[in-house]
Amino acid sequence: MSLKWNGVMPAVFTWLKESKSGALEIDLDATQKQAAGILKVQGKGGSRMSGLVGSGTLGENSYLSTKQRLSLLKSLSEVAKEYNVPLISGAAAETKEELAKIVEGLATVGVDTVMVMPPKTKAVPSEKEMYEYYALSEETAKDVGVTIMPYNNPDAAGYHALSTDLLKRLSVLPKVTALKISTIDVSIIETLVLENKDSKILAGVDTVTVHAGLAGACGGITGVGCIFPKASVTMQEYVLNGEWAEANKISQALNSLSYLDAQPLLMEYLKLAMGIHHNDVAGGLRTFGKKLTQQQIDDVRARYILAKERLEILDLIG
Repeated sequence: MSLKWNGVMPAVFTWLKESKSGALEIDLDATQKQAAGILKVQGKGGSRMSGLVGSGTLGENSYLSTKQRLSLLKSLSEVAKEYNVPLISGAAAETKEELAKIVEGLATVGVDTVMVMPPKTKAVPSEKEMYEYYALSEETAKDVGVTIMPYNNPDAAGYHALSTDLLKRLSVLPKVTALKISTIDVSIIETLVLENKDSKILAGVDTVTVHAGLAGACGGITGVGCIFPKASVTMQEYVLNGEWAEANKISQALNSLSYLDAQPLLMEYLKLAMGIHHNDVAGGLRTFGKKLTQQQIDDVRARYILAKERLEILDLIG
C-alpha cells in the first residue's frame, strides 16, 4: 500500500462488553463498526481520514495481552482494507530484540506501519542505545514488509524523549515513513522540517493541530476526531490549504474537548465523550483503565456539550 500521510487519522477506542461471567472483554463487532463509521465521514472539502490507528493509547493498549492486541488488530485490518487506508499500531519494549519480535507479530495481522515508542526502561538510554533500538526495528520492518514511525512523546510521564538530532538521523532510514511528535512544543516540528523539507511529521496532540501544521506537520493522529470526525477532517483540510483562520475556528470550537487529549486520563475521558456522543454512556465507561469519579464524568459531559454546541454553529456535526 502506498502510504500518504497528508491528513488526519483516528486513534480508535477499543469498545468493551461484559461476558457471561461479568468480566470485560473486547467487543470486536462494536469496535469495527465504530472505526468504519469514522472512516466514512467526509470533511467539507470532500476528504476523509487517511489512516486508521488501532490498539494505541486510546485503544486500551497498555491493558491488553499480546493475544488480545493481535486479535483486535486483525479485526481492524479488515476495516482498513475496506476503506483503503493504512493500519497503524504502536510497539514498545525494554530491549531491541523484544521490540523486533513485536514488529514481526504486528506484520502478521495486517498492520502497515508500526509506531515505535522509546524503550520501556527506567534508566535513560544513551543516544547510541536509542539509535540501535530503532535501527533494529527498521531492519525488522524491512524483512517483514512494514514501515516504522518513531514516536516521540516527551510530555507523557514514563517516556524517554527522543532528541532532535536522533529524530533527524531516524527520519532518513529507508523504512521510516514518518515521525509522530506528541508534544505541545511544536518548535521541534519546525526544526525537523527546516532540516529536511521532505520529512513527514504527524502531530499527536489535538490541542496543537493548527500550530503543528503551521510548523510543518503534514497531518495528525487524533482522539477527538473519533468523536467529531467531520470537524477534524475539515480542520485538516484548512491546514493543508493554508487557510489558518478557518482552521483556527474549528480548533477553538473543539478546545474544551481537545484539552482532555493532553491529560493523564485521556483514554478514559475521551472514551466517555465518545459514549455520550453515541448515547452509550455505559459503554463509554467500560474500560480496563481507571474508574472515573462522578465529578470527572460531569466535567467530561460539560466539555462535550460545549464543543458540540460550538460545532453545530459551524455545521460540523456528522
